[in-house]
Amino acid sequence: MKVKQFEDKPLSQYSYSILHEEAATIILIDPARDPQPYLDYAAANNATITGIIETHPHADFISSHVELHELTGAPIYCSALSKASYTHQAFDDGQTIDLSGIILTAINTPGHSPDSISILLNNEGKDYAVFTGDTLFIGDCGRPDLRENGAQEQGLKETLAAQMYHSLRDKLLLMEDHVIVYPAHGAGTLCGKDLRDASQSTIGEEKQSNWSLQPMEKTAFIDKLLKDQPFVPQYFPYDVAVNLKGAPALKASLSAIGVITPPADFIPDEIVIDTRDAASFREGHLPGSFNIMLQGKFETWLGAILPPEEPFYLLAGTSDKLHEAMERAASIGYEAFIKAGLVTQTGSEQQTPFDPLYFRDHLNEFTIIDVRNTPEVDKHRIFDHAINIPLHELRFRLKEIPLDKPIAVHCAGGYRSAAASSILEAALPDNLAIMDIGEHIRQF
Repeated sequence: MKVKQFEDKPLSQYSYSILHEEAATIILIDPARDPQPYLDYAAANNATITGIIETHPHADFISSHVELHELTGAPIYCSALSKASYTHQAFDDGQTIDLSGIILTAINTPGHSPDSISILLNNEGKDYAVFTGDTLFIGDCGRPDLRENGAQEQGLKETLAAQMYHSLRDKLLLMEDHVIVYPAHGAGTLCGKDLRDASQSTIGEEKQSNWSLQPMEKTAFIDKLLKDQPFVPQYFPYDVAVNLKGAPALKASLSAIGVITPPADFIPDEIVIDTRDAASFREGHLPGSFNIMLQGKFETWLGAILPPEEPFYLLAGTSDKLHEAMERAASIGYEAFIKAGLVTQTGSEQQTPFDPLYFRDHLNEFTIIDVRNTPEVDKHRIFDHAINIPLHELRFRLKEIPLDKPIAVHCAGGYRSAAASSILEAALPDNLAIMDIGEHIRQF
């Protein structure tokens, strides 16, 4: 038996293959949008994919479970509580998949979502590993506040937090210390708040170091779990809905997107998501462009700034980079909203240069916008008179920004301020100077 962990680094997402070498069969758990790595792995091992397990309907990425089922015929297993509309087999408490010496047992572990399951792997009579989905992370547990999408669901996060308390203590904590913990996410995910930078652990290690497994009353656990959770990107509810029905085949979906080289006088009729680096964007970009750089958490910020269904052009400096950007947009299901791909390295608009020396000596001459998240600002305020509007809220709070002074925008390192300054440039009057402090913020 071999367990292989696949990683989608920008989304801090882990998926798994369980290879039964003698039987030449593979069970997949929580596959990412692109099915090809799993198909390649199966081919390299002369094995057949015979099952696909979803630990829950994912909010932060699109799974390839339905496409893999269509390509391989392998059944999809998930909790009946998810009420998935794709063809599936129920996989709930005590139900097993027997792989001739390897037994996978479903454990209902609600908390992150009502329909979350974990999967215990028993190899030749010994509990070997548990795949915990978004229930137990390394150093943390899954957040319980991603399903409150309507008035009828208000208060659900408290119920789920209470369920998480029991799932951890009444089920996962009862496992032997040597059992390996394989989570669905690592540090950097928005599905938790305090993950350690590790890709696996053991039940014993988590008993010692994971705050969520320490002895405490249920009310104290709920309060601590709900406190200071990160923001919820706009795309999360959309991805849950897509995953409950299944996404279209990736290659066909991407091939339907047209690609053009825009002429010099091209005036976009939709927002342009410019994925180039900030320096290139400042030198020349198309009107109405948002600079969401491909390096970094591109997918997260794309889905945080643009709501589902809003059409956009996707721009990169080269064809290869555009293809990468399309694939990464597809990892959250946003390829469906790309009006066309654009390949260019310039544009008619330039951003106002930022002069750090003048700025330092004339702070009161600027309206300063701090686009970090509120907990970051509470921990360390950089400029006393800065207006704090987190990046994911910026498009909704433009009326709060005074227009009587030049505007300087900052975050913690330059990625978010590049996006924010471009959003303001596209939305505010043309005669207003808008500057990106960028990496210069480290000097203050």
